[in-house]
Amino acid sequence: MIFDPFLFHPSTILLIPALILTIYAQSKVSGTYNRYAKIRSNSGLTGAAVARMILDENGLYDVKVEQVAGNLTDHYDPRVHTVRLSSGVYNSTSIAAIAVAAHETGHAVQHADGYAPLKIRSAFVPVASFGSQIGPFLILLGIFIPQMPILLTVGIYAFAFAVLFQVVTLPVEFNASSRALAFLGQSRIVSGYEEMDGAKKMLNAAALTYVAAALTAILTLLRFVWIASGRDD
Repeated sequence: MIFDPFLFHPSTILLIPALILTIYAQSKVSGTYNRYAKIRSNSGLTGAAVARMILDENGLYDVKVEQVAGNLTDHYDPRVHTVRLSSGVYNSTSIAAIAVAAHETGHAVQHADGYAPLKIRSAFVPVASFGSQIGPFLILLGIFIPQMPILLTVGIYAFAFAVLFQVVTLPVEFNASSRALAFLGQSRIVSGYEEMDGAKKMLNAAALTYVAAALTAILTLLRFVWIASGRDD
């Protein structure tokens, strides 16, 4: 819990569904990845090769594909126009690797297309980062210093930006997955129902983690509001 002094506050119940969904989502994405990381695609293409192929097909020759350390640390960095793939994705020819690589490349295509939700999310990054760090701190101060209720108000508004960031992230991630599946199908990178179904399951499992993060952020904000309203009373 975020506030140990309020562990037994009634608002704690709000976090239970978020905790359950988060555990399930992490288990789902881990299990799905481990399953499809063992199944080699018929194309024999690595994640890096798939990313390069999709980028080139969309005229994004200036976007680089790099290997990065870690597991499932894959991401697209719009600042330097680079798709970064973890070792298990970059060098692998598995269904899981191809799906993840296509998804991250989908973000690069979004960036090139000027996809509105991606622009909004990028604009939110500084205030969302600030809000997620300073918001809970100000709320905690406001609760322990009731003579300064403004701290509670500012803290809640600051944290609200972090929540909005999580909400805006959802359409960005869902759209990247839709683009990925379209790319894989149109380019015949995956063939047959089983391969496409595996890629879809991998991307759906990953999307569930973003849903869990958004739900957690929303319910945490509601918890802060609940605690703050109780202090006002």
